[in-house]
Amino acid sequence: MEGPCSHRNGTLTAVASFGAPCQHPRVLSIGTVVLGVDDMRRAIAFWTEALDYVPREGEIGDDWSVLVPSDGIGTALAFQLSSSPLEDHPRIHLDLYAGDASDQAAEVDRLVSIGAERVDWDLYPDDPDFVVLADTEGNLFCVIDTSAG
Repeated sequence: MEGPCSHRNGTLTAVASFGAPCQHPRVLSIGTVVLGVDDMRRAIAFWTEALDYVPREGEIGDDWSVLVPSDGIGTALAFQLSSSPLEDHPRIHLDLYAGDASDQAAEVDRLVSIGAERVDWDLYPDDPDFVVLADTEGNLFCVIDTSAG
């Protein structure tokens, strides 16, 4: 990664840009993205099918659960029981990548068939490369056509 402090093999090099010593060694990484849910088992059922994820250590909790990719590669997705109201335009959401428009359409149809809902998004641009969906808990996410640029 290029930037103020260069990374090699997951660690920072000793010299930042302009020859100054790197002052901010990386000690943090994203381990889990957390979604609030009303119904833990319904959310787990949807996301395990949607992403081919499995419960970490085979367990589903009543108020907290973590899913991990079945192949072990990727970011974990956690679920926390929540009574917070949903937002019409959430500040944070998931983007799921599809290879092209055909894959995007097929994935949107598949996700809707397992419980997602299409969202009548009022902020679509004229030629969107994304489709906004809501999971079974109402959390918004997008399916992106990555070939669109």
